[in-house]
Amino acid sequence: MRRSGTLPTPARIEWPTLALVAGCYGLFGLALYCAGEAPALAFLLAVLAIVLHSSLCHETIHGHPFPWKPVNEALVFPAIGLLVPWRRFRDTHLAHHRDSNLTDPYDDPESNYMDPAAWGRLGPAMQRLLAFNNTLVGRMLVGPVLGQWAFMKTDLRAIRAGDRAALAGWLWHVPAVALALAWVAVSAMPVWLWLAACYVAMSVLKIRTFLEHQAHQKARGRTVIIEDRGPLAFLFLNNNLHVVHHMHPRTPWYQLPPLYFQNRERYLTRNDGYMFRSYAEVFRRHFLSAKDPVPHPLWPGEDRAAR
Repeated sequence: MRRSGTLPTPARIEWPTLALVAGCYGLFGLALYCAGEAPALAFLLAVLAIVLHSSLCHETIHGHPFPWKPVNEALVFPAIGLLVPWRRFRDTHLAHHRDSNLTDPYDDPESNYMDPAAWGRLGPAMQRLLAFNNTLVGRMLVGPVLGQWAFMKTDLRAIRAGDRAALAGWLWHVPAVALALAWVAVSAMPVWLWLAACYVAMSVLKIRTFLEHQAHQKARGRTVIIEDRGPLAFLFLNNNLHVVHHMHPRTPWYQLPPLYFQNRERYLTRNDGYMFRSYAEVFRRHFLSAKDPVPHPLWPGEDRAAR
């Protein structure tokens, strides 16, 4: 018997994840099927399916549910969420997992902080927009547009500089989008309703990423724990227990809660108590209030953007 609190060993084939993939596509198929008779319900089901699909993409990036990378990629190949190529998500997310770079405005691809010098060069209107984006309501309303724009701008710059991996990621995205679009086109769901569901799903995903990381002198204190066990935690596949995921990225989603709650004090000591009790607390504290400033408060002062 495994000792309580020890790190679980992933199964060779993780059947709960595989079942969830099937359920995700079933949910999306149900949304497409009922769009003609119940468009509001179809829209809600599509949003839920797309959020879950994004979380499953994250699982496949970390080696779930199979030990074979091409099979994992194939499982989530249809881009039902439209916006983020799987291979670009993979490459940037794995770079994000270098914990020593967390929140770095340049070296962490998922950072929402800016170099203070670059921030100072922005006009007042852009500063106000980015400050609004640092509230939860702002992140949900304008965050998908700002995030997609920054993501695509960075990748376009990389492609122009000769980054073949970035180019290949977007080229592979074309058939993935075409497959999803063909599925929508032969259904009762209008394309515009699917596009709206993609945007709202990204808004929901912004709840998860909103405060996953904070500026902190020590890398271990930069990653959050949100002790939520509700619908959002399920849709995010327990990635709200984020410091556990960063410490054990190969651990599947369904093993994260027992791993955390059997070792709660250890993880909260590890991340210097950066913790919220639930997503309800996150909404209460930060729906209208910024979680932190946009310019990185601990940045050493080197203006790398000016180079």
